[in-house]
Amino acid sequence: MGEQPASPIGAEAEPTRLQLAVIAAVAVPLAGAGLPLAVYLPAFYAQDLGLGLGVVGAVFMLTRLWDIVSDPLVGYLSDRTRTRIGRRKPWIIAGAPVFGLATAAIFEPAWFGVKPGALWLALWLSAFYLGWTMIQTPLAAWAGALSSRYHGRSRVQTFFHVTTAVGLLSVLILPALLDQTGHGRAGVGALKVAVMGGFILATFVPTVLAALLLVPEPDPTAGRPVNAPVNAPLNAKGVAAALRDPLLLKILASDFAVTLGQLIRSSLFVFFVAAYMGRPDLTAALFLLQFVFGVFAGPIWLQIGYRLGKHRTAVAGELVQMAINLALLAVTRETLPLLIGLTVAQGLAQGSGNLMLRSMVSDVADLQRLSSGEERTGLLFSMFSLSGKFATGVAVGVALPLVGLLGFRPGHANAPDVLFGLKLVFALGPALAHLASALLIRRFPLDQSRHADVRRALETSALPFAPAE
Repeated sequence: MGEQPASPIGAEAEPTRLQLAVIAAVAVPLAGAGLPLAVYLPAFYAQDLGLGLGVVGAVFMLTRLWDIVSDPLVGYLSDRTRTRIGRRKPWIIAGAPVFGLATAAIFEPAWFGVKPGALWLALWLSAFYLGWTMIQTPLAAWAGALSSRYHGRSRVQTFFHVTTAVGLLSVLILPALLDQTGHGRAGVGALKVAVMGGFILATFVPTVLAALLLVPEPDPTAGRPVNAPVNAPLNAKGVAAALRDPLLLKILASDFAVTLGQLIRSSLFVFFVAAYMGRPDLTAALFLLQFVFGVFAGPIWLQIGYRLGKHRTAVAGELVQMAINLALLAVTRETLPLLIGLTVAQGLAQGSGNLMLRSMVSDVADLQRLSSGEERTGLLFSMFSLSGKFATGVAVGVALPLVGLLGFRPGHANAPDVLFGLKLVFALGPALAHLASALLIRRFPLDQSRHADVRRALETSALPFAPAE
């Protein structure tokens, strides 16, 4: 991943590459579940199982409301957890069976001998999101505490970005192979979804076990004010103050916008390639191509971040993605090479904003810890996770019904004006969302210099530090 520039603090031990690779490997099954959840599962349940676009869109959006309670609750409780194995590990251990069982139910419904309906989908999606939260939120807080350095945190998140891309690439190879071997025809939805579900379950157990056994949690007493208790109580007033932080709100709003743009594009990608381009045989292969190049995106944007700083790099990445999505307006059935080129470019820009924004959450947690004496890392990462999940639900819950209202019917012949409407939503929706993300984060005061002051104060002073305005 490259070595980070020297930190002005520089006293803390940084995690080894092996430790980062092991803990980041958990992102493989999580990513392997997340993308099909937005791309293949809506189409599978809407088309193959006959639930319809409106019903599926509503279920995916409404089940996200459960996260409004579960995400901050898990983040808050994991901040307060004290065990011999750490704060975060017990939550991951408890969430693992919930995640595994719900994954089987959603991706492999035939194993349960039922024909899934809307209620089945809603119940198991809710369980899936709960299990995911019990793993992802503590894991993010754990990873966010592995380094206390400004650029070190970007390095940690780059490992997660790369393993996420590898997970996406791995799970997307499977439907691409099915398409190319002739199994991606009638009934492909059930087969593709089942194969991807099997991949998720097969990679989940070993990666979680390796992280739990081989990567220690950082000392929770390190880098805190000397007068702050390790497990300071966090009351409702403290939670409200944490969530009203203008710096956190900037990050959450920006991440919501970038994730919204990504998921609008992802949720419509299958329909765009199959119906608008008339190439259903290329849907999986083109998605796979994007994530082949997505593996290289993290290291590229990490190097840019070393030079520009986190928030400027996030802005640059979002503007690049906006331009790529606007260029999709020029794509027609006769310009397949242009779509291929834009897919490669999308891969190289993939997750640039998310990477930097996730790293910035840990910096804000440092500032809040110094000004309040309270440990809030898990809580803040739970809100970051919640913003992304909510954006995913909104993307599916808005994009699918919108193209349905425009007259689009998956699996049927559609008029040219209907297909043009599909293209407008597919291109302009993400472009506007990426632009909004860039505008929201363009003026972010907690840069490398100010963060060095925060870390120095955490290590040398018991006095509260004035928050940035």
